[in-house]
Order: sequence, then structure tokens, then C-alpha cells
Amino acid sequence: MLTLLAFVAALALLIAVHEWGHYRMALACGVKVLRFSIGFGPVLLRWQGRSGTEFTLCLLPLGGYVRMLDEREAEVPAQERHLAFNTQPLRARAAIVAAGPLANLVLAVLLYAAVSWIGQPQARAVLSEPAAGTLAAQAGLRSGQWVQRLSADGESEQEIESFDQLRWVLTEAALAGQDLTLWAGSAPQSATDEYRLPLSTLGPVESADVELFARIGIVAPWSAPVLGELLEQGVAARAGLQAGDRVLSVDGLVVRDAQQLRQLIRTGLDRQGNGLAQTWVLERRGNRLELTVRPEPQGEGPQRVGRIGAFVGTPPETVTLQEDFLGGLLQGLRRTGEVASLTLGMMGRMVVGLASLDNLSGPISIAEYAGKSASLGGVAYLSFLALISVSLGVLNLLPLPVLDGGHLLYYLIEGVTGRPIPEQWLERLQRAGMAVLLALMSVAVFNDIARLLG
Repeated sequence: MLTLLAFVAALALLIAVHEWGHYRMALACGVKVLRFSIGFGPVLLRWQGRSGTEFTLCLLPLGGYVRMLDEREAEVPAQERHLAFNTQPLRARAAIVAAGPLANLVLAVLLYAAVSWIGQPQARAVLSEPAAGTLAAQAGLRSGQWVQRLSADGESEQEIESFDQLRWVLTEAALAGQDLTLWAGSAPQSATDEYRLPLSTLGPVESADVELFARIGIVAPWSAPVLGELLEQGVAARAGLQAGDRVLSVDGLVVRDAQQLRQLIRTGLDRQGNGLAQTWVLERRGNRLELTVRPEPQGEGPQRVGRIGAFVGTPPETVTLQEDFLGGLLQGLRRTGEVASLTLGMMGRMVVGLASLDNLSGPISIAEYAGKSASLGGVAYLSFLALISVSLGVLNLLPLPVLDGGHLLYYLIEGVTGRPIPEQWLERLQRAGMAVLLALMSVAVFNDIARLLG
């Protein structure tokens, strides 16, 4: 139920803001708006605004529209012809069309700013032990190091305050094929050493997923290798492990953090995919113990990994990042720009075949993310809304027929040639654009279903 409510609320808000942008700009340009509708299907609520606009809220909040006075849709009285959309100068029509997606981008700025004003605890940028062979391990990074600042391809250095910020910069640099220079020390404000991460050697990066960070070697913030809750009759419980046990070594290898321990558990299988007996040395209430643990294989084929039926790790050390009013707005602008750039870049990579269409997510995935973010609290949900608002704004600005960006392209052509595109060509372009959108939606829904079944 929470997932459904969070999804519907998000859709209603983002659609309302988008259409409100069209509506307010239309009024500002002197265009008469006949109806402002959120959703489709049976009307649930209906009321009349001061401007004469009819406002409606419909049963299915899967879209919306603003209907303006327009000679192309119905006959317009001569005395109202100056209020019709199609009689407006080119700049006014372009402004009305652009106002919808721009409203979504402004909303994203305010939402990200609100997240900065409220503040939220974030894991500090303290590294776990990178797996052998990863870029981080080859660069010499070690468990427990604090990343204090970094630079992408010689650009100006930026301070790093949280692990989320570090992952974001890694994502941007990996997708852009940029190398990173990191400065990390043993503690905050301590002397730092310089490390080089040659992310360009990763080759074309299709998406910023778990596999990408595993290849880089920076997966999770540092947490102690302490066991939490155990499953009844799980591997850990049968081996005699208890919640609160601190693991010191596995098969003679010193365990420095929880991420390293998780990796040792995951890889604790032989070539046939059967669990290997591991010798664990641990500390329990001041006493040193030695136990044999055999990870249990889970998954299929090459995806089989070891599991022990226990939560591994303690909550990472956190820092609460909070901005003042101006700082929050600047952070909102910066984050919106970064997400928009990343979204456009990923779309471009999919168009040219450098990124898989598997990265497309449909309504099922969005609803799932909405529910998860809502369950994590208000700040997480605001961040989710901001992300979707940016995506909606960017998507609608694409020069694709039936989208706002397509209409802006028509107006650009009209401005250059001095005459509008013929109606018959507009109809053909609209049909082609609808076909492309339906194809993309089909792929997105297929990906959703594949993820659910997988």
C-alpha cells in the first residue's frame, strides 16, 4: 500500500507541476486556458478558477494536459481570436511549451535544496578494503582511509564530505571516461597521499551499477567486521557464530572491515560451486575463538555466491550535511545540473549503442523505488521526487515529436524558415514520434518484468 500511495503521490505532483508551468506561462502570454486536467478517465473533482479555467482531477493520475483556446481544435469567436494559442507570436508559443519541462527542473532544484536545508546523515567517505585486482587496490588504496578531496582529469579539486558524494563523482567520471586523482589520509584533516584511479581503462561504461563499483574497488563505506542478526538454522548459527562476534581473520588473512569479510564469504566456493570450509578467528566478549564456517552456495551458474545467513557489518560512521538558505539553493542547482547532464549522457549513449537499453526503467521500477524511498523517510522521498522530476524535465525537452522538445524543434524550424511546418508533415511526425515512444515504453515495461522475474 505504501508503494502505491508513494507512486501515485509522486505522479500527481510531478504532472501537476509540469502542467502548471504550461498554464501559468499561457496566462502570462495572454492565452485563454479552457481546462487544466490532472489524470484521465472519470472526473473526481471539478471546479472553476478565477481566470475562467476549468480544473479537473481524474481517476487515473497517469498524465495531464492544459487545453488552450486554439483555432486548430475548434472554432474561435472573432472577439477572442487574440486569446488563441495559434495566433500568438513565435516566442510566446515557444515559451508556453518550454515552461512545462522547465517547471519540473525548477521543482528539482527546490527539492534538492530542501534536502540540503533539512540535512541528512550520510556515511563518511572512509574506504573499505578494495578487492585484489581492482583499480583501487592497484592504486594502493587501503581499508580505513578517509578520502578528503579529488580531481577529475586535472580539473579543480573538490572537497569530499560523504561516501555518497564520492560515489556520485566516481559515477560521473566513469561514464565520461575520465581519470580521477584522490587524496586520502588515515583520519580527517590528516596528511594525505595522492592516488590515481585510471577510470578510462574501464572502457565504455554502460551503467552505474554494483558491477561498476566492484570493478573500481570502492563498493561500500568502512564498517567493522562484526556480525549482526543471524538466521535461525543458517550457516552462521550452525557453525556456532553469535551476534556481536568480531571476525579477526579468515584462513589466516587479517580481516580489516565488513566489506572484505563479505567478499571472503561470497567467494568461499570451490570450482564446482560448493562451499569451502573456512577457518575463522574471532573475538567474543574479550575471548579469542576459532571456528570452521562453510559458506552455503546460492544462485545459479556463474552467479552462485557464498552466504552464511547473517548480517555482516556495523552501521558506518556518519556526518550530517546541512546548508544555509543560499548554500542549499546553490546545492540544488548544482545537483539538478549534474543529474540532468548524467541523464542526457546516458540517453545519448543508448542512442549510439554504447549503453544497453536494459537501463530503461518503467512504471513498475519507479513505483518500487517510490515505495522504498518513502519507507526510508521524508528526505529520501524528496530526493526520489527530485530525481524523477529532473528525468521528466529532460525527457520532455528531447527533440522528439509529441514531446515538448519536438514542438520546440518545430518552432525553431519556423523561426529559421519564416513559415510553419505543413499540417500534413506535423501529423506524420506525430505518428512517428508516438511509435518511438510506445517502443521505448514497451522496452521499459519488459525490463521491469524481467527484473521482477529475475
